[in-house]
Amino acid sequence: MALTAPLVLQPNLSYYYPPAFTCCVKPSFRPGEMPQKVLGSNFSRRIGGMAAMGSVLLAGSEAIFGQQVAVGFELNMVAPDRTFEEAKSGIKDHAQALLQIKSLIEAESWREAQQLLRRNSSYLKQDIYTIIQGKPGSERPELRKLYSDLFNNATRLDYAARDKDASRVWQYYENIVVALNDILSRI
Repeated sequence: MALTAPLVLQPNLSYYYPPAFTCCVKPSFRPGEMPQKVLGSNFSRRIGGMAAMGSVLLAGSEAIFGQQVAVGFELNMVAPDRTFEEAKSGIKDHAQALLQIKSLIEAESWREAQQLLRRNSSYLKQDIYTIIQGKPGSERPELRKLYSDLFNNATRLDYAARDKDASRVWQYYENIVVALNDILSRI
């Protein structure tokens, strides 16, 4: 006597509930036959790719290869293997370069001020960090606090310049000057 599974009746609901949209293409195993398209799509991957490449190329070579596009994404950082002495000798130059944004703020050239701020603060940030790491452990917490205050104000100035809020830009610029003077006096 063999055990058999009980017969369970299950209604075929595929007539009432059409199959859900899937994002994969069914492969064809027959030679010379193209795979089925994704349900609901009007174009193939090839046409989509050509349209994307065409729109990029029509945007112009300046948009692809120009310097103005990637101003906020600056990769010309100070070499990470700079020594303590190299960072200490370069910090004053980078601090002066950062403070040159004052003339751009006075002229209300917000975009140029943001670009100069981003470029020069990245160099200064690397130098100050290298110097902090070279200091004795007892001096580091205070220098890290000043470092944090300086670059938090630089970020706030960047946002205020983006919003074209002159009063906040000047407030953060003054905070940057004070923080730079504190850091330079302790280094």
